[in-house]
Amino acid sequence: VPRSAAMFALLLLATAALAAAGVALGSLSIPLGEVWNGLVDGDARWSAVIGGIRVPRTLAALLSGAALGVAGLQMQTLFRNPLADPFVLGISAGASLGVAAAVLLAGSSASLFAAGLGWFGELGVAGAAVAGAGIVMALVLLLSLRVRSIVTVLVIGLLVGYLVASLIAILLASAQEALVDQYIRWGFGSFRGVTWSELRILAPAVAAGIALAAVTSKQLNLLLLGESYARSLGVRVLRAQIATMLGAALLAGAVTAFAGPIAFLGVAIPHLARSLFGTSDHRLIIPASALCGAAVAMTAEIAAQLPGLDGALPLNAVTALIGAPVVLAVLLRRRRLAAV
Repeated sequence: VPRSAAMFALLLLATAALAAAGVALGSLSIPLGEVWNGLVDGDARWSAVIGGIRVPRTLAALLSGAALGVAGLQMQTLFRNPLADPFVLGISAGASLGVAAAVLLAGSSASLFAAGLGWFGELGVAGAAVAGAGIVMALVLLLSLRVRSIVTVLVIGLLVGYLVASLIAILLASAQEALVDQYIRWGFGSFRGVTWSELRILAPAVAAGIALAAVTSKQLNLLLLGESYARSLGVRVLRAQIATMLGAALLAGAVTAFAGPIAFLGVAIPHLARSLFGTSDHRLIIPASALCGAAVAMTAEIAAQLPGLDGALPLNAVTALIGAPVVLAVLLRRRRLAAV
């Protein structure tokens, strides 16, 4: 317990420091004193950059990282697969299909796509992503009710993902180059385009998803030991599985809708949390995954901004550089343990 408390304190401090750095650093160099004035006094010179871009970007990174970390933990527990991520149920594929369909519906007007896709309202691309993710996720859940094996559900999610990928290719083949470029940029993932109005939707969705995960932590601990064992202790396995899938879908779907498909965080963060705390108890690992996810996502966002330089890196390129070594280490460790 003392170790866990100390680790939580360190993670909180690290996350707070990274959040402060996220507000202070960016491609546009702003003196620290001016950053403080822009936050506290609303200095007009910097308020548009700090209050309009950097603070929402920072909050989006923290919320998205926490959401993907917890959703990844849920999926790895549900499927008992260390490489499962929040998008195995077709959430990312569905969101991508929604955005690709919006590209086609935008027709020859690239400005319509950039301005909000007309009938999708002010949420623009997020509206398309939510619609697509919801449709595909509903399809996967309906199909999963007809099978008894959770492994089969994983296969269904993968197959639906491949089917959706083919539909996306067909849609984009008939779209104009400028619109395809918009879609590709969305696919890179980004926290920089999240606005205050979108945060009013993203924050409650993430809070609700993490709360649902926390409430089901006992069931997740038992599912980790196997369905038969969990059922023998009175767990309604199907209900727990559906609740877990819906919670992960809410978390990953909300993030994908507003920030795009963020890669590798959902796979890597749960392993990082388990390594730091030395346990698989979900009562500890759920909040630990949320904090680790927030810290890592903020680190990736700061690195992607290339502080002091013009331009920015694709966010998914940075998350891959962080997450891929973690996943590789997990694979090598499991291979060594299997060889013992």
